[in-house]
Amino acid sequence: MTEFFGACPLDCPDGCSWVVTVEDGVATRLRGNRDHPYTAGALCAKVNGYLDHVRAEDRILYPMRRVGAKGAGKFERISWDEATAEIAAKLHAVKDEFGGEAIWPFQGTGSLGYVQGLEGRAGQPLWNVLGASVHEMTACSVAGKLGASYTTGTAAGMDPETFADSKLILLWGTNPLTSGHHVFKFMREAQKRGAYVVSIDPIKTRTAERADEWLAPLPGSDAALALGLLHVVLELGAEDREYIARNTVGFDEFKERILQFSPQRVAELTGLPEERIRALGERLATTRPTGIRCTQGMQRHAGGGAALRMLYAIPGVTGDWQYPGGGASYSTSGRFTPNFEGVYRDDLLQQPVRSLNMVRLADELLNQDDPPIRALVVYQANPMGSNPDQRRVREGLMREDLFTVVLEQFPTDTVDYADIVLPATMQTEHLDVNDGYGHSYVHLNRPAVAPRGEAKSTLETFRRIARAMDLDEPALYASDEEVARTLLGDELFEELWEVGWKRYLPERYVPFTDGFPTPSGKLEFYSEKAAEAGLDPIPGYTPSQATAPDEQHPLALIAPASHWFLNTIFANKPDLMAKAGGPRITMHPDDARERGLTSGDTVRVFNARGAFEAEVLVADSVRQGVIASTKGHWLKHVRGGANVNATTDERDSDMGGGAVYHDNRVEVERVGSVNGDDQPRDQARFAPRGRAGAVQLRAR
Repeated sequence: MTEFFGACPLDCPDGCSWVVTVEDGVATRLRGNRDHPYTAGALCAKVNGYLDHVRAEDRILYPMRRVGAKGAGKFERISWDEATAEIAAKLHAVKDEFGGEAIWPFQGTGSLGYVQGLEGRAGQPLWNVLGASVHEMTACSVAGKLGASYTTGTAAGMDPETFADSKLILLWGTNPLTSGHHVFKFMREAQKRGAYVVSIDPIKTRTAERADEWLAPLPGSDAALALGLLHVVLELGAEDREYIARNTVGFDEFKERILQFSPQRVAELTGLPEERIRALGERLATTRPTGIRCTQGMQRHAGGGAALRMLYAIPGVTGDWQYPGGGASYSTSGRFTPNFEGVYRDDLLQQPVRSLNMVRLADELLNQDDPPIRALVVYQANPMGSNPDQRRVREGLMREDLFTVVLEQFPTDTVDYADIVLPATMQTEHLDVNDGYGHSYVHLNRPAVAPRGEAKSTLETFRRIARAMDLDEPALYASDEEVARTLLGDELFEELWEVGWKRYLPERYVPFTDGFPTPSGKLEFYSEKAAEAGLDPIPGYTPSQATAPDEQHPLALIAPASHWFLNTIFANKPDLMAKAGGPRITMHPDDARERGLTSGDTVRVFNARGAFEAEVLVADSVRQGVIASTKGHWLKHVRGGANVNATTDERDSDMGGGAVYHDNRVEVERVGSVNGDDQPRDQARFAPRGRAGAVQLRAR
């Protein structure tokens, strides 16, 4: 029996450290690392069964070529040599006729590894040599990252472990008990010491149920609420004038903005009672330190960047940035700074190339710009299920002149549109370097077992494609270990190989004690950099579409993470599918009554972009005028072949071209009664594992 240190690669702030037990070449146990201060021996409900997922019957194990129509999911098995030869020929042909920019390497957050995944921009040396278009990773966090950076110079805020020192905790549009639960133990510790925890969320989430107070503002009105709270702070004269004078610029201009947002006005903008805004403002004014937890979901709307900019400004007014347990925590990304240049190899790019926004996939595939996208290489992503404006994404992927390669572990909805499918390794089968964007530790993931079938690591796949293309750049053939050593240096690599993890910040870390990484070196209430970008130099409120009246589509739809899926990962795992159930919307009793709906009814949720079907749950865990669903369902497993992204808009947020998944208005109509004959049966909603759920293979 041997134990191997590893780490979870998935799109979660926790980036857990784990230990794999291997007996006779078989992984027999996976557990959270008990010695790791953040993981503390616990994994999440999704990842606990990861070894079963690795061994699943519907795992893609061999290269395949499409033999049916695009979207039909019919393939024949081929060899790796056949697959890479065909890919090489197609990429050469596209480059020769249209130029390298006609190739789009479309990478997602299926792995956040620094060797195999997104954090290391895996495959970037190959794309640079080919002159391919640059992939902009915009679906997740870019608006909030830019917004926070205009205030503090970085989105890397407070150390989440110091929430144990907070006296007031504002959980702002975040649900850590579903999406990154480890931080909550530090908050519970603070709560036991008397800290007051407030959940600010249109949905009464699992986390909100554990808070001392739940406030449910209208989706997208967060910046207005922040301004209203600061208005109360100023009314009470509770701003930290010494901290402001010493550490900030532009407060006089910002103060004028704050005074425009009285609690009475903010009550109208947010849909919250004025007295509750005042009460929380008074608590904020008098409680030090206050820690704000704000993660990616709350910035996925038209004013998302402005909202994060505002939340990072609050501790500048109250002075909380100077205390352990004070400040705001959006991410820790950017504090771990390995040798990125040596891994990305952007020096291999012969000339500047265009950037393509991943959120605009449908536009780019359908508008046929010059040059048009003629080759799409998708890895660690499932855009058919995850991208907005699902109908138009399908239209783009259906193009016969679009050569599509998908590197995958399972037969996702995107795989169905591939010309060539390549089998990808899973985390227990390859080497990687991982951290987490919610803590301050770096991990080495040692391969514990041999890959199943003919699965290859991401870098090995790109090495094979480069070889088939007869490319002679040595950097394209660096081994996985060589890339890891380039990234970390030999000394840190060897240390992590032996112990698995290392903290890279001091204990009880307080950021910005030596100044802010802004142009002025101070927290910027007035940002010249924002002004140069054509934005308001002062933090403010940008309304979202979700707060605008719409007679035809009167309901605001938000769809955060499922407790059982991670984006679309695990949405084919039978036990988790059973726990999640089919698509569901939660609706306030008044909204349900108006439409004649009861719990259990099947409804069509629709707008001009499209529709999906779901079961209704009538409950007061959402505010009136808002319905809540969850993201992640595979289209092939649900009635109607559509999920919530059939209704979401392919439109940019205010900063960085971010996604606006939660800036969405819809209407709901009943299509089936809970007692009616047209109610779909549960077994019809889900394809089981094994033969029915797998890619269809044709015998050669």
